[in-house]
Amino acid sequence: MGRYLDDLETQSMQMRAERQSRLLADMVRRGYERSHRVRAIFDESGLSPADIRSVSDLERLPVINRERIVRMEEEEPPYGGLADVSARIERIFTSPGPVYEPHLNSDDPLWARAYKAAGFGPGDIVLNAFSYHMVAAGLTFHGGLVRVGATVVPSGTSPAHQQVQLIKDLKVTGYTGTPSFLMAIIDKANEMGYDFARDFSLRRAAFAAEPLQPSLRGRFERDFGIDTYQMYGATEVGDVAYECREKNGWHLCEEVIVEIVDPETGKPLGPGELGEVVVTRLNPIFFLFRFGTGDLSRLTDAPCPCGRTSLRLEGIAGRVGEAVKVRGMFVAPSQVKRLTDMFPGIVVQLVVSRSGTRDVLTARIDASGAGPASTGLAERFEKAFQEVCTVRLDRLELVEPGTLAADAKPLLDERTWE
Repeated sequence: MGRYLDDLETQSMQMRAERQSRLLADMVRRGYERSHRVRAIFDESGLSPADIRSVSDLERLPVINRERIVRMEEEEPPYGGLADVSARIERIFTSPGPVYEPHLNSDDPLWARAYKAAGFGPGDIVLNAFSYHMVAAGLTFHGGLVRVGATVVPSGTSPAHQQVQLIKDLKVTGYTGTPSFLMAIIDKANEMGYDFARDFSLRRAAFAAEPLQPSLRGRFERDFGIDTYQMYGATEVGDVAYECREKNGWHLCEEVIVEIVDPETGKPLGPGELGEVVVTRLNPIFFLFRFGTGDLSRLTDAPCPCGRTSLRLEGIAGRVGEAVKVRGMFVAPSQVKRLTDMFPGIVVQLVVSRSGTRDVLTARIDASGAGPASTGLAERFEKAFQEVCTVRLDRLELVEPGTLAADAKPLLDERTWE
């Protein structure tokens, strides 16, 4: 496995472009043959499969964002017509929207490159604190760890005190999950009377799903002796980029084609220019071309001392549009609309803030138009919110009637990042 990864990660840029272009052309051909949605997209763009022969040809296709995928899947469940339904699909994952994602057991080293770059390998016992329930995270991160030879503890989202017990009893050496949850585990260990750096063996962590604040990284590495790494991906396309030992940008995975584009036009931008991260995963059964992540970043082509030759993302600089990520899960305006449809007469505004290292999600509800239906609204709304958005509410505020206008912005992100 190590040789397989290294051969691709150290190839020349020309060899990488030629390989990806071959795989892309094959994906285009298969998609056009097996997906009427792909055929429609090509036909509407005035294209044939022969027109997409290289990575540079991708700009001729439209960017497809998450909201459009949701609409496609609403029109044609479960995959919006983007999948090869004749293929054997091993797993079906969900993400908020809902979006249904078909997966198969292939040779795609999903997340393995990231864990290898972070130093995980044989002899490591790794706590996987990503959810295994319905969403792709738990199992796909699990698979990446297994590929690099690590032993996985599938702790998922168990309470912090149980995670502390597992780390202690199993002599866990590594962690993968969100940085805020690792901090919560460390705080719980301190409450239980432990000295985390002295009493535990955890010395390496790979994070995804939320930003790693520089101040928090400093605490992990300085106070607790934990070597930290960041991984970047999206549920629709899997792993996209990862940090190496240099921690100076995120190397692009070899299984994805990444473009930085003008959010308004979809046209590719050059190295160093800020734009939207657009990803095409080279996938034999799910033909999602040019997925717009909504994240803003830049590419750098500066050589990396680690020896990997891929381009690197310079971190995430913000978001395009109004969808926001809360504790690793997207919350989108379409979900807010669905909730208001379920409770006629109310106006909802979701506010995302920070408390220490944790995201705080507040729902502000103006029920002035709900009439008698406002009785017991808070309890019913919280239950519906959990079902529609997956992520839990932290607060629910019933504001004074007339506080929120009917056209109030559905999502406010008030977080600031150090």
